[in-house]
Amino acid sequence: MMTRALLARATPVLACLGLLAVWQAASLVLNNDSFPTAIEAIRAIPSILGDKEALINILASLRRMAIGFGVAVAMSIPLGLMMGRSRTVASFFNPLLMVIYPVPKAALMPIIMLWLGVGDIAKMLVIFLGVSLPVIYHSFAGAKAVEEKMLWSGAAMGLSSAQRMTRIVLPAALPEILTGCRTGLVLALITMITSEMIARQSGAGNILFNALDMGQYDTVFAMIIIVGAMGIGLDALFERMRARLVKWSEPQFDIPVSFS
Repeated sequence: MMTRALLARATPVLACLGLLAVWQAASLVLNNDSFPTAIEAIRAIPSILGDKEALINILASLRRMAIGFGVAVAMSIPLGLMMGRSRTVASFFNPLLMVIYPVPKAALMPIIMLWLGVGDIAKMLVIFLGVSLPVIYHSFAGAKAVEEKMLWSGAAMGLSSAQRMTRIVLPAALPEILTGCRTGLVLALITMITSEMIARQSGAGNILFNALDMGQYDTVFAMIIIVGAMGIGLDALFERMRARLVKWSEPQFDIPVSFS
């Protein structure tokens, strides 16, 4: 058991090391100035994290991401649950979601910039749109899967519609909801970076694009590593929280799929 546990923890580390080894070998073979080696990119990370302005930019990105993600979750879960339990609500919102679903959210950034400018609100709105759809979909699926017998029992016990939604539907749909939130978390990171690369004022995406403009390719790849590490760290923290909230549920091993 101990060996299996250690192997399970070591596997992601070994996978990352293998990827870095392939990257290092490919860079040496291609010998292209725009494709630095993994070692060169890793060496650039301390200078980025040691720069006060760069840290301020990264923290600004995380703040936008947290607000956009939080607002999206707060609005999307109730909507998804209502769609799952009400045909009227579902028939009203389904066409709207079907129109928005296939559109890359980053592609909306130029239009949003025309309306709201290039400030934080525009970027947070793009993050909000990117997160909302998977959370709504999984909340809808979770609520729809709730057995009618459970709701009938709640009604027989005198629970109102609102009480049945909060005491029966929400707990039963929680594993599916958290799966949607996990997917939305990754999408929040993706849309955050892409929005900052389009509306270049501040943030991690701005650092990355400025480095690309100036031909600082080691910084570009170092920022990609930093953003990847942020995504892995946030996903791991969320998964730990999810495991505590739904101990009775099967562990999630699926890889979040991009809807952006």
